[in-house]
Amino acid sequence: MRRFYVLLLVLVGVGASLLALAGRSRTSTSVAAWPDVPPAADGFRGYTLGSDSAPVEVVEYVDIECPICAVFATVQFPAIRDQLIAPGKVRWRIRDFPLNNPAHRNARFAALAAQCAGEQGKFWPMLDSLFSHHDWAQTGRDVTALFRGFAQGIGLDLVRYDACVQGQRYAGRIRASYEEGAQRGVNGTPTFFVNGQRYTGGSTSDGFRAYVDSLLARRSARRG
Repeated sequence: MRRFYVLLLVLVGVGASLLALAGRSRTSTSVAAWPDVPPAADGFRGYTLGSDSAPVEVVEYVDIECPICAVFATVQFPAIRDQLIAPGKVRWRIRDFPLNNPAHRNARFAALAAQCAGEQGKFWPMLDSLFSHHDWAQTGRDVTALFRGFAQGIGLDLVRYDACVQGQRYAGRIRASYEEGAQRGVNGTPTFFVNGQRYTGGSTSDGFRAYVDSLLARRSARRG
């Protein structure tokens, strides 16, 4: 009987240790460690794709963990790049709007990973990697190693990337972007503004092409 109680105490101790390790694993994700920093005042306005002289600018507020954002990025955006951005009609600007809730526990870390890639001139390749391998958003696991693998895959200097991520260098920039979006009435993602006006049309390549063409036609008519 004495040996039974000793064994029981050992099993309880092992169980408590496993629970403690599991708790640490859950809290090791980026959200738990996200710093409470003031919004950055560096004037950064987001990464852009397209010509600086494009007559139309689209600003997209994005949560990289958002499944709708991922579908838009992988299904609709390639056609937008080919049909509107490449011909010089549109300049596309990305602004971070990571939602802060349990279903988006890695949203801010994904934004940070993209910003740290941007520091090395690889924002768009990193964003493509995060969206095209979006199953990470459904696991709820710590994605640190996975994102580091994406960084390696696009050719980042991993020493610089690690320092940027571990120091959460752009946390203030991401917060500033989020607060800007909130002030503009953004309450979900993706949300778009076209030439400063909120876009309420269809979030498809056809919808954007029709809207941009109508803006350019009106601009041409005013000049004529």
